[in-house]
Amino acid sequence: MPIIDIDGLGLNEGALLLIRRAIAEIPVGASVRVRGRAAHWREHLEAWRRQQGHDMRIEVLPDGTVEAILTRGPWADGRWRDAVVAGLADAPADAADPAWGLAARGATVEAGGPSFGFSLRTRDEIWAATAGDLYRQAAAGQWDPETAIDWDAPFELPDAIEAAVVQVMTYLIENENAALVVPARHLGQVHPHYREVQQALALQCADEARHIEVFTRRVGLRGHAPLLSTAGGQASLQSLLRAPDFSTATFLLSVLGEGTFVNLLNFLWEHAPDPVTRQVCRLAARDEARHVAFGMAHLEHRLAAQPDYLIRLQNAVEQRHEELASTAGLNEEVFDSLVLLAAGALTPEAVGRGHLAVQQLKLEMAAGRKARLLRLGFSPDQAQRLADMHTRNFM
Repeated sequence: MPIIDIDGLGLNEGALLLIRRAIAEIPVGASVRVRGRAAHWREHLEAWRRQQGHDMRIEVLPDGTVEAILTRGPWADGRWRDAVVAGLADAPADAADPAWGLAARGATVEAGGPSFGFSLRTRDEIWAATAGDLYRQAAAGQWDPETAIDWDAPFELPDAIEAAVVQVMTYLIENENAALVVPARHLGQVHPHYREVQQALALQCADEARHIEVFTRRVGLRGHAPLLSTAGGQASLQSLLRAPDFSTATFLLSVLGEGTFVNLLNFLWEHAPDPVTRQVCRLAARDEARHVAFGMAHLEHRLAAQPDYLIRLQNAVEQRHEELASTAGLNEEVFDSLVLLAAGALTPEAVGRGHLAVQQLKLEMAAGRKARLLRLGFSPDQAQRLADMHTRNFM
């Protein structure tokens, strides 16, 4: 029988650690001997063992030494008598119990704790098979605006070109505000059991916050203030905030809107009139492509589990199209600014080239939307129709 000599160490001074470890190493029904000489150690041990559900008897040895013989009860620790296990550590459960609360996945959760009201707590409504990989990619790909962009790179632009950059950046900022708010609204509702999704969304929010910073810095780089934000643009973005659930919001924002924005940012990178704008757009496009990948992975998972959900996605596009039918769509100042950036000059010949480039951009955006819709399971006719119905404001 193991012997634990706590000497003069009281149970309230750390001796319980030694006793608990010894008890944990023996099977139920086995015993350990505890001896000590601190004041009241036996009374303290008696109170503790009752709480934990162990048996104890006192034995006096021939030499007068007093020992407590502890026999392990049926529970490793009395506090866990009604405990639950928060699923498997390496695999998310189909549904997360509210009683698991903030515990790590796979942890033993003591009974009697609070119940947490996370509304997103079933696997199919939030899961993406690649969420963990995308989180690790995002964590490795985080960049510091202060060092990743050469803010002091020398350049001089004509006033009209600089104004076009400022207008486009103004437009990007309000769209990135929406792209930050939408996942942030859902992030706090994701049960921590689905940590990979929670982590991926957290870094998505971090990406958007960083984009807002760099676009804002580019606006003011030559001393300008932001330019026009239109009612139509605001209405288009507000409709994203009204999406009824996580999957629909992810579909409208990431699969359709941010997918289209990857095209836009690549266009701006190609036609950027200065090195700072080029760097900003290249880095932002890389982040946005990751957001699109998460959105696609999530929708593919949900549709595999619930094929009928496809009709809800179709309805979301149609409803948004109807809501925005009376709005102006992409504001003329942004359109003209894109034309001018692609043109590089205000000559008729250059403007003609710029206009053709923007028209080609819109075709590429529509083709990309259609390809993603096909991948999700829409028929070619459905995919074409829904791609064409996407908001003229791009996001």
